[in-house]
Amino acid sequence: MATKAETPAESNIEGTKIKWDDTNMKSAYANVCNVSSTREEVVMLFGVNQAWNRGQKEVTIQLTDRIIVSPFAAKRLSVLLGAVVKEYENRFGALNIDMPGGGGGAPAAGGKK
Repeated sequence: MATKAETPAESNIEGTKIKWDDTNMKSAYANVCNVSSTREEVVMLFGVNQAWNRGQKEVTIQLTDRIIVSPFAAKRLSVLLGAVVKEYENRFGALNIDMPGGGGGAPAAGGKK
């Protein structure tokens, strides 16, 4: 979870001062994400897999949040997430997502419409 030290209230990007207003911000936990897209938007579904037994024939994922962004915002998010994961792996070691379960909860699923 981000803290004030990790997310400054103000920052500068290319000479533009940006103020981050978190008064209406909500936090949610997800261990599953699915992404689909159309020409005009990218849809990210977040949820929680509460199945603790491996090898089940069917698992129900409780979806909690849907975030819809433009393809341009999705590409910027991809760059930001890539940088965060790279920094994480430099600090804590490589993340192996090829193993069943991804080592930390349910595997992420993805697809394209």
